[in-house]
Amino acid sequence: MNVEDEVRSTIARALNVPIDQLTAETQLQDIGANSLDVVEIIFDLEEKFDITIPAQISAQQAPRHGLEYDTVGAVAQAIKGLVDAKHS
Repeated sequence: MNVEDEVRSTIARALNVPIDQLTAETQLQDIGANSLDVVEIIFDLEEKFDITIPAQISAQQAPRHGLEYDTVGAVAQAIKGLVDAKHS
């Protein structure tokens, strides 16, 4: 499974949403994510990929969403960048 699929799987499991409903454009708030859900997703992804997600990804306040990366695709892209950086 690739990074994007793992991120989608993690988000789907955390929010009890069918994975086939998650696209790169899916807004986290539109599928019911609240700030606690986001923290849990971040912890799960850090553990799964053995990475540390910088605070600006997980805590920066963006209008209405509570996080900088507010779509499934943006989260996947951020995680992929961290994983790639770790392995380079």
